[in-house]
Amino acid sequence: MTSSESKVLQVSCVQLHWATSLERNLASTLRYLEMAAREGSRVVLFPEACLTSYYFPYAVTLEAARIQDALQQVCHAAREHRIWAIVGSLQPTADRLLNLAHVIDPDGRIVHEYAKVNMAGRDEVRYCRGGDKLSLFEIDGILCTLVICRDGRHPELYRLPAMAGAQILFHPSCSSDEIEAVCWKRTAGRAQQPVGPNTRIFHCVANTVGQSPDGKQTSSGASFLREPGGIPLAEAGFYQEEMITAVLDLSRADRSYLEDSLKQPPFLAKYWPAMIAEVKARAGLKPE
Repeated sequence: MTSSESKVLQVSCVQLHWATSLERNLASTLRYLEMAAREGSRVVLFPEACLTSYYFPYAVTLEAARIQDALQQVCHAAREHRIWAIVGSLQPTADRLLNLAHVIDPDGRIVHEYAKVNMAGRDEVRYCRGGDKLSLFEIDGILCTLVICRDGRHPELYRLPAMAGAQILFHPSCSSDEIEAVCWKRTAGRAQQPVGPNTRIFHCVANTVGQSPDGKQTSSGASFLREPGGIPLAEAGFYQEEMITAVLDLSRADRSYLEDSLKQPPFLAKYWPAMIAEVKARAGLKPE
């Protein structure tokens, strides 16, 4: 396949405040979704818990019906603008909350959902429980995967779906923390480590910005889209809400390092097919 024949996908990542109201979050989500469609993007990725906020003292007070209504409004907008949208919410269940990413297709249908596996921070550990599957889904025939924020520290969660064929990792995040910790994250580049250099797939991060209402926490920003070698295609700032956009040339996501991992070392090779089969078998399960 020549470069002129390569399949491409234009993706936008939106960086939003992490600790504002459902009404403001919904309005921002709808505005940026329309903007992404207007700029020709096929997919728009929003941060972790972008609808409910990740500020738990507020999020835990939200009624399930209000959250579902907001989610349905995003579905209607995705259908109106004929765009894929990936949005997040904290959803109440009979047993604590689930931190969910919802994949919405251009017909306005939620076609895939993933629940964050690894909790981060005292409030999330207190109020949420982890999911029990990995993410694998298609966008326009392109296999993709998802992790949420802290999940990115656990490479098996995206490497196994990539071994199954995923070429793009979508990574909604909210790297909120005490101000000193966030400063260190920025200096060390720790908030989201690019995965391309150890997988050869694309990595799309939508992170958050802004302070909590009490001023004790902030978020690190720096959303990005990176190609499979780790080179940044677009990067956002530390402080402002904004949208970044890049065109992904899928021929570059050859997954070559993962292909090597399937074979070496030989004593592990026999175990990968069973794990990949389990990832595929569970991918369509609804988190609950």
